[in-house]
Amino acid sequence: MPHALLVSGSLGQGHDVMALACADSLRARGWTTRTVDAMALLGHSAGPAGEAVFRRMLDLPGLYDAFHFAALRPGARLALLADGAAGRRLVPRLRDLLDRERPDLVVSVFATATSAVNRLRRDRPGLRHLVLCTDVTPHRLWVQEETDLFLVTSQVAACAVRRYRPEAPVAVVPAPLREAFYRPPTRAAARAELGVPQEGPCVLLMSGSWGLGPLARTADSLAAAGPHVLAVAGRNTGLEERLRAVQARQPRVHTFGHTDRVPTLMAAADLVVTSSGDTCSEARALGRRLLLLDVVQGHGRDNLQHELELGHADVVSARPREVVRSALAALGREAPAPSAGASPGAWQSAFSEVLDRVGLAGVAG
Repeated sequence: MPHALLVSGSLGQGHDVMALACADSLRARGWTTRTVDAMALLGHSAGPAGEAVFRRMLDLPGLYDAFHFAALRPGARLALLADGAAGRRLVPRLRDLLDRERPDLVVSVFATATSAVNRLRRDRPGLRHLVLCTDVTPHRLWVQEETDLFLVTSQVAACAVRRYRPEAPVAVVPAPLREAFYRPPTRAAARAELGVPQEGPCVLLMSGSWGLGPLARTADSLAAAGPHVLAVAGRNTGLEERLRAVQARQPRVHTFGHTDRVPTLMAAADLVVTSSGDTCSEARALGRRLLLLDVVQGHGRDNLQHELELGHADVVSARPREVVRSALAALGREAPAPSAGASPGAWQSAFSEVLDRVGLAGVAG
């Protein structure tokens, strides 16, 4: 059986979702797969240290903007040095993985892995390497010379790839979704399951797996203004505790930690308040209007602008009073129809074409 290695990264949940979508599609075609975390491969000290640095840059206003726009996007020396340092740790560990797993295909959904994979594949001429990036402007470290094919989700992203490699092979594909988003419950069924009244407004409030921004105060203020609020803390345990404290005094707040029920939560809501990212594609798949929190610097600002251009979305700062005002206004605006491209058939068809382009469409029996 053909085998694929998927290289993800544990900075947020979006990379893992993309890896899972690829793995599901490959397994449906008779492949075996394994997904590994590039941050874990960096080692017990370097991986957590890298995550801590990234979190700290996001916490300091303007710092990650500076690093992204002045270093990552142009591929400045600082970015290349950081990539080289990560590569020196990743290469020996990835070499061991490739020797043990002997994959036919590697799919990188995390920028830190791409150069290390390409360095190793030079001695493995039969190995194919795909890169999947859902950012609207992939930065320099995503785009390496030896990659066989770049998978992006917009024409703008295709242009961003060709900024660094003008002749790059690029496929524009639908944003892959978790399976449950292709068959969500009805609004009525979702509300009944969650204990939310069938009538009246309901808002889903979330901000990535890290729960960025003052979500507890925002949930409190939103619920006080009338809507039921489905508040998701993600992996942020401190935020979950604060949300549960709000819920204890405000019955219209419904708190969730790290949960796989987001399709149900989204189906129950009239409006999705979130940071820019792959959640936006999920909301559009269900026909939900977006209110975007401007809390993710760097690539997050690019993604936010692209979501606004796609329509049925508004933007607001993370200050609770402003979120409430914008959310109440957005609840009175037209919601979009479910995205026409958000079907398993659209993604599966595009993925089949991708495998064909790299000579792997007929590998499975």
